[in-house]
Amino acid sequence: MKVLVPVKRVIDAYVKVRVKADGSGVETANVKMSMNPFCEIAVEEAVRLKEAGIASEIVAVSCGVQQSQETIRTALAMGADRGILVTSDQPLEPLGIAKLLKAIVDKEQPELVILGKQAVDNDNNQTGQMLAALLGWPQGTFASKIERQDGELKVTREIDGGLETLTLKLPAVVTADLRLNEPRYASLPNIMKAKKKPLETMTPEDLGVDVMPRLTVVKVTEPPARQAGVKVADVSELVSKLKNEAKVI
Repeated sequence: MKVLVPVKRVIDAYVKVRVKADGSGVETANVKMSMNPFCEIAVEEAVRLKEAGIASEIVAVSCGVQQSQETIRTALAMGADRGILVTSDQPLEPLGIAKLLKAIVDKEQPELVILGKQAVDNDNNQTGQMLAALLGWPQGTFASKIERQDGELKVTREIDGGLETLTLKLPAVVTADLRLNEPRYASLPNIMKAKKKPLETMTPEDLGVDVMPRLTVVKVTEPPARQAGVKVADVSELVSKLKNEAKVI
């Protein structure tokens, strides 16, 4: 089966994010960028499905600025077969990305779409669910285990109370959680091979999708500094402070 894996270019997870002086957003100039960690997990799972003989082709897709092709090349180095880049210089919101992905799914006809449950830059956790809704496909979110059984997909997902197991009929959308797998490092030979793998470039206009933003960013600010704590002598003093000062009990 063909597997489609959307990947996103984000500020590296180990880089301290800085807010722009005018409060219009976060600083991305001269900042290290990398693939979203949850997207790495999604790519790794797709590659494992291919190594197990379940997947026949892996298509990596990214939507964003031209530099997002670097993110696709990383996915190709990890084991994806080819890439598709939808270029857009304006900010893309989850609904716009979901519409772009739907157009690509209609074009590529994959049986499975695996993507990260959320991106670490905005933590929206919306694109996968929106894509499933637009396609009318079953979905398994927060997946920690994926198995193919009798033409169906068995997905173990993480919920507040523990684990939940779903059986999905294909085609389906699955979003990867942290414990699904441990992504591999791309070897140097595979990085060199990735440069020769096909990468198709298109625009939202080519797909007939309107990606105009529907939200307006009013202001972006740094989180407030954490206040210092205090020590208490005993439990009674703690209870007193919680009741009279913090007023939480």
